Amino acid sequence: MKNKIKIGIIICDRYRSCAGGKCLRAMQNKEGAFSIYTENDELELVGYTSCGGCPGGNIEYTPEEMIKNGVQVIHLATGFVVGYPPCPYTRQFEKFIEEKYGIPVEIGTHPIPQKYYKTHMALETWDSVEWKELIQPTLTDEATRLAYD
Repeated sequence: MKNKIKIGIIICDRYRSCAGGKCLRAMQNKEGAFSIYTENDELELVGYTSCGGCPGGNIEYTPEEMIKNGVQVIHLATGFVVGYPPCPYTRQFEKFIEEKYGIPVEIGTHPIPQKYYKTHMALETWDSVEWKELIQPTLTDEATRLAYD
């Protein structure tokens, strides 16, 4: 018997016109940050929105709407860590949602595409301990990164 888990995804507003293809593919294939779920977990998307733009106006109230739809976990999309510059509010969003709404937050959705990986490595964007930790759920092997380019 499958364990149904209802997922909400919040994307960085700079990608507000994104159709979510990479996130949905990763959710279906349990890749990137979705690799934490097992084959016995059936993932269902019940909310998808943007943060509302810097400094994240939607973060204050959209989790409540997602919870009304039964969300059990909110993922802050990979765009928060691969955009340039990466979102400086990512940890604050995570802490706020978990504290205010008592719901777990995962950083990331789809695997980091290779083109972003190469750029950020060259720029040394993710050299700090905090950023190394933030990208870890979406940091995969090169073949997978290339598949998400």
